[in-house]
Amino acid sequence: MSNLKLGVDVVGAHNLLPKDGHGSSSAVVELHFDNQKFRTTIKEKDLNPVWNESFYFNISDPSNLHNLTLDAYIYNDIKSAHSRSFLGKVSLHGTSFVPHSDSVVLHYPLEKRGVFSRVRGELGLRVYTTDDPSIKSSTPLPAHEDIQSHAQPIQNSLPSKSKSEARHTFHHLPNSNHQNQQHNSAAGVVSNHVTKYGVDEMKSEPPPPQIVRMYSGSSAQPVDYSLKETSPFLGGGQVVGGRVIRSDRTASTYDLVERMQFLFVRVVKARDLPAMDITGSLDPYVEARIGNYKGITKHIEKQQNPAWNVVFAFSKERMQASVLEVRVKDKDLLKDDFVGLVRFDLNEVPTRVPPDSPLAPQWYRLEDKKGEKIKGELMLAVWIGTQADEAFPDAWHSDAATAIDSSAAASTLIRSKVYQAPRLWYVRVNVVEAQDLVPTEKSRFPDVYVKAQIGNQVTKTKNMQARTFNPMWNEDLLFVVAEPFEDHLILTVEDRVGPGKDEILGRVIIPLSIVEKRADDRAIHSRWFNLEKPVAVDVDQLKKDKFSSRLHLRVCLDGGYHVLDESTHYSSDLRPTAKQLWKPPIGVLELGVLNAVGLHPMKTRDGKGTSDTYCVAKYGHKWIRTRTIVDNLFPKYNEQYTWEVFDPATVLTVGVFDNSQLGGPNGKDLKIGKVRIRISTLETGRVYTHSYPLLVLHPAGVKKMGELHLAIRFSCTSLVNMMYIYSRPLLPKMHYVRPFTIMQLDMLRHQAVNIVAARLGRAEPPLRKEVVEYMSDVDSHLWSMRRSKANFSRLMSVFSGIFAIGKWFGDICLWKNPITTVLVHVLFIMLVCFPELILPTVFLYMFLIGIWNFRYRPKFPPHMNIKISQAEGAHPDELDEEFDTFPTSKSPDLVRMRYDRLRSVAGRIQTVVGDIATQGERLQSLLSWRDPRATALSVTFCLVAAIVLYVTPFQVVAGLAGIYAMRHPRFRYRLPSVPVNFFRRLPARTDCML
Repeated sequence: MSNLKLGVDVVGAHNLLPKDGHGSSSAVVELHFDNQKFRTTIKEKDLNPVWNESFYFNISDPSNLHNLTLDAYIYNDIKSAHSRSFLGKVSLHGTSFVPHSDSVVLHYPLEKRGVFSRVRGELGLRVYTTDDPSIKSSTPLPAHEDIQSHAQPIQNSLPSKSKSEARHTFHHLPNSNHQNQQHNSAAGVVSNHVTKYGVDEMKSEPPPPQIVRMYSGSSAQPVDYSLKETSPFLGGGQVVGGRVIRSDRTASTYDLVERMQFLFVRVVKARDLPAMDITGSLDPYVEARIGNYKGITKHIEKQQNPAWNVVFAFSKERMQASVLEVRVKDKDLLKDDFVGLVRFDLNEVPTRVPPDSPLAPQWYRLEDKKGEKIKGELMLAVWIGTQADEAFPDAWHSDAATAIDSSAAASTLIRSKVYQAPRLWYVRVNVVEAQDLVPTEKSRFPDVYVKAQIGNQVTKTKNMQARTFNPMWNEDLLFVVAEPFEDHLILTVEDRVGPGKDEILGRVIIPLSIVEKRADDRAIHSRWFNLEKPVAVDVDQLKKDKFSSRLHLRVCLDGGYHVLDESTHYSSDLRPTAKQLWKPPIGVLELGVLNAVGLHPMKTRDGKGTSDTYCVAKYGHKWIRTRTIVDNLFPKYNEQYTWEVFDPATVLTVGVFDNSQLGGPNGKDLKIGKVRIRISTLETGRVYTHSYPLLVLHPAGVKKMGELHLAIRFSCTSLVNMMYIYSRPLLPKMHYVRPFTIMQLDMLRHQAVNIVAARLGRAEPPLRKEVVEYMSDVDSHLWSMRRSKANFSRLMSVFSGIFAIGKWFGDICLWKNPITTVLVHVLFIMLVCFPELILPTVFLYMFLIGIWNFRYRPKFPPHMNIKISQAEGAHPDELDEEFDTFPTSKSPDLVRMRYDRLRSVAGRIQTVVGDIATQGERLQSLLSWRDPRATALSVTFCLVAAIVLYVTPFQVVAGLAGIYAMRHPRFRYRLPSVPVNFFRRLPARTDCML
């Protein structure tokens, strides 16, 4: 039987519906899960009951947990009638169950049981899974009782022989064992103990269980910068038009990459090696060589029975030899000594294809160079496999061997890796007040503020110049932290005693591990913290002081937000931090990184330009890094990765970088280019194989750094769920209930990127900070003249349809095409006579346009466009300004020139904003009597218009107005109309401007 159990803490209920006829209810909660049923105690006459009781269900089949449902029913117990009435229920699917460390108390709105039932209120539950063997499953209710039966106390539901024991099953757990179970109830009662129902054993048994097509996009750009559709031969067959034509080869899980064969050599260990030194020992290492390629293990000092357990992978397409030699050598200062070798004929090496079991290593007797057996044995396993092999990710690769170091120890810098970004939390610190502050100078009131710090993040409240020693702030301070929590929250109360001089009055240190987590906007109960002096104080003074200064705080970890750690335009994940709020995935995204062609040389080696490139892909919490292909401008990666998709309005980012760590740890990895793919633009089930140009903006202009060949497939697991996602808010609920300001979001995003970069930089191999910042578009919010022009051009493109309609209507009014104008008149009269046809006509017209555009729908994902980006004709000085550091590092004269240019642009924007404000103020002055004559005319016109419109049918008024607007030019005048003249004469507040 499995030890995994489902824990349910029934905290309390709030605002229940009165059902006893006296304005109250006697509530009891009944829990149903996996054919087990538990019941809480009855809370008499309480619409806001608090239980704080825990129950533990046995999970019969943990693999089927995601298909199970927890049902919590609330009933009103009616003792006099021996019955009960329904108050509401909560149903939780198994996909929302999380481990104990990730669980928080959530208040679920009660659901109806039927169409005609009436419920209200909320139920507070904490649901989690645990495998703690010390926790025993609770005693279930008898199987014959159903949810309609009479609600008796739990003692009565136990077998008679255990009723005496049931009196002792209500005991309190120590706080040290269940610190995370100390949560506040919905009624505001603080509980430091959790009631547990348990017995020594379960009373009941669980139930049984290549063709290339060119695309240049809507905005024409050079063909060389355009997307190219390809038809490669992948593991599943040839891809033609997004469909896979199956081949005769066996199916593979790696069906989005070209199948590559490798010779794998696993060097496990050696024994009984002969002594080579005078001291009677040796420092052995192994060298695997085939042709011009060799891989070397690390040497082990003074060991005749060494162990390495290293795997070498030699690309078969580069092999120019038919014999593999595995040599054992002795490390020496001058020249390494030969110990022995083992030879393999490649024609006799077996082939392994997963899911075959791994090839078992064998002992091989060492031979000398003449082929005679000598002392010592080497345990090896040699086989031919593909990149689907389990040994592939951690193996040393021949195509990644460097001229600097070809040892297996150096392969950590070049091997492929899957990274898991840390789970980020927002920390909200509400500084309420301080009490009994003791400044150094007793003769004045302190000018105090509170400074909070977590790691490198520092923020503070405003200065409070109170006429008392008990200042109040009531300010929120926000931070970003990552699991596992490494830093403490440090708060110091400081007194501004002079310009640039602050004195610390006290300090408090709060470990984040004890801070309460919440997933909604429930009120956090405040706590008083005693302030400690950070330095030694006089002992006699401490004896005189009978009290301590205190700080009043509300601190919580907000899990209801999504921590933004990337640009909002290219978000790859929109889920909240709290796992209990996660929804099931709607699909799977598969990415095959095939190859890159025509890469630009990023360094010089042996007198020629070359690059050591690797790819990084980021989606959600999962980052991947391919192996580094050394000294190759046409690298072949052929690595495939998979992500779960929770929202289609997310973006996959793939970047290409040059590895600068092979020659030393001081250089920065250089960016070659990146590709963004929005999931919502992909058709489900289709394989997209395209060659993406790697476009990078340099101070000299836009430059193509090569092309990246990718294969992408988005598979939808539930079409209904995906369509439902489109009706849901983009961000979690807390972003709308308690939104952050723009300044707070920018600050928190910057801190989040720094935290993610620091954590990923500690992995092996490290994902460096410049890589994380480039993939996260950390500088997308900085000023750029080019980007401003591009955004203005996009805005004009959005309104181009309205401008086109206005121009067309102008041509109608000018009768440039009399036939069209007459037809428009006829249509207008029909719509005026039958106004109920207006909206159906508009939507039918939009429907027809959509159906017509279906033939011309895009067949490829959108890609970076230099025309839309205004990158092709950008001025060199504008690009130089865009690549300037922040703060600037340019000369004062150049900064002054750019400042004057920015003032000129801002002046034009200022004029446009002022003109818009002027028109609005003129509209307000129609009835404000600022111009008494104009307002008198306006009021008189309104009275006449009201009378005329009252006695005249609306169709007549609308028809006459339309015919007048579309009248023939013969009846028009070149001068502005009377309403326009009247409106332009109205006053505005421009006279009040300085």
